[in-house]
Amino acid sequence: MVCVSERLEKDSELFEVLEGVFDYWTVMGIYRLMNKGVIARLFGAVASGKEARVYWGEGPRGEDLAVKIFYVQASSFKGGRLKYIAGDPRFEGLRGDFRKLVYAWCLKEYRNLKRAYESGVPVPKPYAVERNILVMEFIGKDGVPAPLLKEKKPSDPVKAFSELKEYIRRLYLRAKLVHADLSEYNVMVDEGDRLVIIDLGSAVLASHPMAQEFLRKDVENIYRFFSRLGVDTGPPEEFLEELLSRGG
Repeated sequence: MVCVSERLEKDSELFEVLEGVFDYWTVMGIYRLMNKGVIARLFGAVASGKEARVYWGEGPRGEDLAVKIFYVQASSFKGGRLKYIAGDPRFEGLRGDFRKLVYAWCLKEYRNLKRAYESGVPVPKPYAVERNILVMEFIGKDGVPAPLLKEKKPSDPVKAFSELKEYIRRLYLRAKLVHADLSEYNVMVDEGDRLVIIDLGSAVLASHPMAQEFLRKDVENIYRFFSRLGVDTGPPEEFLEELLSRGG
């Protein structure tokens, strides 16, 4: 069993950061993940947003981890995120306080990542979830996250466009999911121009009442971006028609 107190004593600054930013239950969640052998070491934050903070961590075999911790008081969850959970049978009967909504959102992203990963979609490999803490594969090197598609133009935009269409196809037809928030801001460009889709918390099942509307938005976003890079994308309606006809 990992002695969490000893590990955190070695990095008292990180302990203070976790206690200062997150509540007692979040800190205890980190303890549990360390005791379970999911996380061996936790370093500093590498990204911070309105809803969550991402830390660079290390697994028991030395593998790089991304530890995404959702703020349990983030007001942006109220209302705006409910449409991605409402209508999803995996979360029927969700009731209770705001904290439970955040926990459900974190679990939803973990389950979506697992479905996508197992369907051959390049997403960060999910390792574990604990309340508002999501542990997954770190996309990047030496604690530096890979750039977003928005920040790094692929060396071959035509190839990248074709690959991303294939990943949308796998997500919809194999995983039966729609990302629902896909754009150049949610795709990372790893070494060798490998595209990795991230932030699947918004993803909904293909059977969701708003799935087709979300799918249309995703496709239009990607077509718009690559069109601006000079790619002859053609009309997005053709790709949408293909997906919807094959998806039943």
